[in-house]
Amino acid sequence: MSAIRAIRGMSDILPAESVDWRTLETTVAAVLDSFGYDQLRLPLVESTELFSRSIGEVTDIVEKEMYTFDDRNGESLTLRPEGTAGCVRAAIQHNLITTPCRLWYAGPMFRYERPQKGRQRQFHQIGAEVLGIATPDIDAELIILLARVWRELGLTSAVTLEINSIGSSDSRLRYREALVAYLDTCRGELDEDSQRRLASNPLRILDSKNPQTQALLDGAPALADFLDDESRADFQRLCDLLDVAGVAWRHNPRLVRGLDYYNKTVFEWVTDRLGAQGTVCAGGRYDGLVEQLGGRSTPGIGFAMGMERLILLLRELNLAAPSRTADVYVVTVGDAAQDAALGCVQSLRDSGAAGRIEQHAGGGSFRSQMKKADRSGARVALIWGEDEVAGNAVTLKLLRGEGGQQTLPLAQLDNALRQALARTND
Repeated sequence: MSAIRAIRGMSDILPAESVDWRTLETTVAAVLDSFGYDQLRLPLVESTELFSRSIGEVTDIVEKEMYTFDDRNGESLTLRPEGTAGCVRAAIQHNLITTPCRLWYAGPMFRYERPQKGRQRQFHQIGAEVLGIATPDIDAELIILLARVWRELGLTSAVTLEINSIGSSDSRLRYREALVAYLDTCRGELDEDSQRRLASNPLRILDSKNPQTQALLDGAPALADFLDDESRADFQRLCDLLDVAGVAWRHNPRLVRGLDYYNKTVFEWVTDRLGAQGTVCAGGRYDGLVEQLGGRSTPGIGFAMGMERLILLLRELNLAAPSRTADVYVVTVGDAAQDAALGCVQSLRDSGAAGRIEQHAGGGSFRSQMKKADRSGARVALIWGEDEVAGNAVTLKLLRGEGGQQTLPLAQLDNALRQALARTND
């Protein structure tokens, strides 16, 4: 029978790669925790209506990219393509917005796209949302939080913050009318995607990657000229706060983001180290989304970072975590030796004398076990044989560097092992 393979665009994350994922996850989680954000664990499957109502029925995600199916009761369900809608749904359902709340989540998302570097059909995000605060100081907090994440990961010099304000729904409507009127005069010169968006989602044309379309936009009306006074003042206050915090930023007047629920502040962190897949984190304000999903009118803002792209960026900059190997490999010859080692190894784990202990299993001669100890990458081997059992002792052998081996009473093992590992770590 032929071997079954993973679905295209849904990749396995192998043990050698998982250490980078764990490092990224724990680093981001620690920063979020230090800012007072609480983790929320969300289901992978939601009602399709949640996304059509929040993201927008004429967006590319809802029209072309969602994994949607009917369950046995005929209800339309969707594998989540993003996390904000589910987070807001959960906050409404469980009455979490009685006071301003700071939430974060992590996990896989799903979109049917052409798989390529940094863009998979199952991809992973870490996101955060703040509900119940309308002022631009919370916009600044989220961006400052992200700047700290990049600093902790060593990515500060590799990413650039772009910010914009897309104003209120009324100001966007006025701008949309002016933009469509202008682009109608040069419709035939637009790329195919932009022609399609002209009728359904014209603001997304501002984000076109087509050079000819971007050149046409140089003569288009400017979104900034249509902003309402409140949006303009909030954006200026955000810029001032970022300056005070020492966070570098660039105003990108064509940054709009692709989801219908955004208003006012939008932002992206971009890099030039990954080719076309340059956005590693993005977000913005969505003051109407809670009400749109059945809750009371509540302001909100959030972001999501793409974990695959961040892992690629860490590797591109040689910042990936080193491969994990055992610190100690335990060799035992005979049942009595295995019995003697078992309790001792548990004591070493309890005391923290060694970080990663791999205990040999499966039998085999002393020679074959020592070969496996060497191949494991461990720095120290602990050996139990007949003599060690009889003498209530253990042999400690250095597998890396110089130092040979010594046989010592079990009572001295904890201290001797710490010293041996410290020497081989130098």
